[in-house]
Amino acid sequence: MSTTLCFDFGNTRKKLAVFKENTISDIVNLSDDTTSTIASIIKKYNPDKSILSSVVDHHPDIEQQLSKATRFHKLDFATKLPFTTPVSKPETIGADRLALAAAAVHFYPEKNNLVISLGTCITYNFINKYHEFVGGSISPGLEMRLKSLHDYTAKLPLVKADSNLPLIGYDTKTNILSGVILGMAKEIDGITAAYEEKFGNFNVLLTGGDIVYLASHLKKKIFADPDLIFKGLYGISEVNNP
Repeated sequence: MSTTLCFDFGNTRKKLAVFKENTISDIVNLSDDTTSTIASIIKKYNPDKSILSSVVDHHPDIEQQLSKATRFHKLDFATKLPFTTPVSKPETIGADRLALAAAAVHFYPEKNNLVISLGTCITYNFINKYHEFVGGSISPGLEMRLKSLHDYTAKLPLVKADSNLPLIGYDTKTNILSGVILGMAKEIDGITAAYEEKFGNFNVLLTGGDIVYLASHLKKKIFADPDLIFKGLYGISEVNNP
């Protein structure tokens, strides 16, 4: 049974999904990306293939390390993809957004798909029914909004995210939670409605670590999948590491 390691290095977390054939068998949050950490992962899972999506300056030696131990592919704008990128500068598209677009095309082919990722930033990624990734938008994510209220004011506290919140806040904490989380929900609802007005019927795919805080507050029916980026990475690996 073939084993593939799918690494996702984001601004907040470094994560790994282990695929046995085409099924996720394990998800690991990495404490760091040192060569010793990667070596222990390779020893534990004995992988055949690996793929790396990174939007940060990761350890410079791990690409060579993975190349020696596995059939390795680094995701970038030159990667073979199941969609086209008719944008002015395709090399500026983040690796994470490429993986999400690949997942949308794989699971919902020949349909308009809006993939919304809730991470350090919210990214809106639109892939049309012709399998063209035409772009989207980026706005601050949940933790960034909560932290900015604390960092740019004299007295507001740093509030921990919580999905259980009132519409009308009754103290500082609940006022912040209501403003930030419900504000984000209304932003997502509004942008989704604008896409719907322009393109008609389409899928909305929601992913990212902050799903748990936002999903229940959204109006439109969505497909929530926290592992969507890993599934996209696996599909890209299969194309580029046959």
